[in-house]
Amino acid sequence: MTLFDDIYPFYPLQRSSFLFSGRLITIILVFLLLAASLLIILPGIRGKSRLFWMIRIVTSLFIGAVLVALNYTDDWAEARMTTNATYKSFSDAVVNADIGLHIGLYGINVTLKGNPIVQFNETIDYNEMFSWHDTIEEEYEEALEKGLPNPILYIAEKFTISNPCGLIFQYRYSGRYASATLWTAFCCWILANILFSMPVILYAGYMMMATAAFIFFAMASFSTIMNAPQCVFSIGSDSFEAQYSHSFWLALATGLLCTIIGVLVTMLHFLIPEKMKEAFSVGFDSYEDEDVSYGEGYLNAVFLDGVTISPLSSKVREEHI
Repeated sequence: MTLFDDIYPFYPLQRSSFLFSGRLITIILVFLLLAASLLIILPGIRGKSRLFWMIRIVTSLFIGAVLVALNYTDDWAEARMTTNATYKSFSDAVVNADIGLHIGLYGINVTLKGNPIVQFNETIDYNEMFSWHDTIEEEYEEALEKGLPNPILYIAEKFTISNPCGLIFQYRYSGRYASATLWTAFCCWILANILFSMPVILYAGYMMMATAAFIFFAMASFSTIMNAPQCVFSIGSDSFEAQYSHSFWLALATGLLCTIIGVLVTMLHFLIPEKMKEAFSVGFDSYEDEDVSYGEGYLNAVFLDGVTISPLSSKVREEHI
């Protein structure tokens, strides 16, 4: 262990920054495989129904993928800043860096990227995860032992139980309720897809509206943190506060999409019920079978020995003789 420009190397190997969430990759791959397997059947669908089924499959899987992914994204709320800050403890070295705070339903993600990236013979590019499934204290202590940069430790310390800001209580409980309602919305989405394949399209529309309602409940749960007194993060001479970010607005867009689909299905069911059943291919198989004419047929007398049947036609009578 040596000293480089007043920087203590607490771990000898340079760590690579976090690239992408493994859970999100898994979710994307699963839904892409589902989409591919369902889109394979499109060539077997004739006429204008092919386009309708493609839109239906893509839209439905998009909603399902978003509902699952929103539980694991780390950008429901976000804050960024560029400032000069003390790099590490026991050092007066100051670095210019971009600092980011990304808040999800299950934890926070703190990023630190130098401007330029290489300063004081080190690559300053960090992306640290802190989860609050139980408590963030243990992960914060591990970060102290690793000797992570001061800006990361400062932000993580704000979310510990002992910190007077109390951010851990605000975000942890609002995140838990938001996640629970999102999973409920996912269950409603599954039921809606099942009902769309049955002769109860009206209730499928109701379930889509229920899906939208639970998405909005999740957003309302997460939004409660904005009503609490906000804790200001001060690093160097600058400060920032967390604001709504991509996942929150994606949830809003998905909720509006589910609302539009649910309302349209419900309205069209009352206005043009027969065309709705035809569009969703519900309840028309039996009618099609009744309208089919097979023309003139013949019966084989070998299989009719000892069987009493009503006379059908002169040709059948002659065949039997």
